[in-house]
Amino acid sequence: MATYTLIPGAGGQAWYWHRLVPELRARGHDVVAVDLPTGDDSAGLREYADAVVEAIGGRADVILVAQSMGGFTAPIVCERVPVDLLVMLNAMVPVPGETGGAWWDNTGQAQAMADFAALEGRTLSAELDVKESFLHDVPPEVTAEAFAQGEPPQSSKPFMEPWPLQRWPSTPTVFLQGRDDRFFPLEFQRRVVGERLGIPVDEMPGGHAVALSRPRELAERLEEYRTRLASS
Repeated sequence: MATYTLIPGAGGQAWYWHRLVPELRARGHDVVAVDLPTGDDSAGLREYADAVVEAIGGRADVILVAQSMGGFTAPIVCERVPVDLLVMLNAMVPVPGETGGAWWDNTGQAQAMADFAALEGRTLSAELDVKESFLHDVPPEVTAEAFAQGEPPQSSKPFMEPWPLQRWPSTPTVFLQGRDDRFFPLEFQRRVVGERLGIPVDEMPGGHAVALSRPRELAERLEEYRTRLASS
């Protein structure tokens, strides 16, 4: 039995994982979905890592899954507790000293998003459209549930802090990307991950919120990684 520990992206809601959690539990695993202190203006990346470490507690056989902005937090956790495998999911990959705020320009995310929209024949609105960019392939009833909760708070502090690690942790790391992600397009991620981590990008169907749109397929991919790790 593994302990799947799930780190959400910006907004920090464990709710993001609510469709994946039962899929993993049905396969016999312990699952910890973490709420991050995103509404606390005094909380930065270290406090986010504190929340994850506390949620893991004394559990073992940890597989850490980091969605989007969770990519800034997960490697810090790997330096503090034993983690068997880190799965970066549609994630931001930082380099030492980089802030979350600088990451966007440093990687060219905005241009990549615009280019992908043009490739698909879409026109981006001046303001980020959450449904269009994040939830376009999520079932309508799940999208309605997400909007019913209201927009989760997200402090600017973790975007202003330099990423504190000097290097990527030695934890085995894989990168899984939704090929239909409109926010972080697949080819953009292939370039960034190749430059920064030097590892391949695996792909699966689904957009940025793949845990909401394709929880069963995501669980199957995570289990493939776990099985591969066990056999090695």
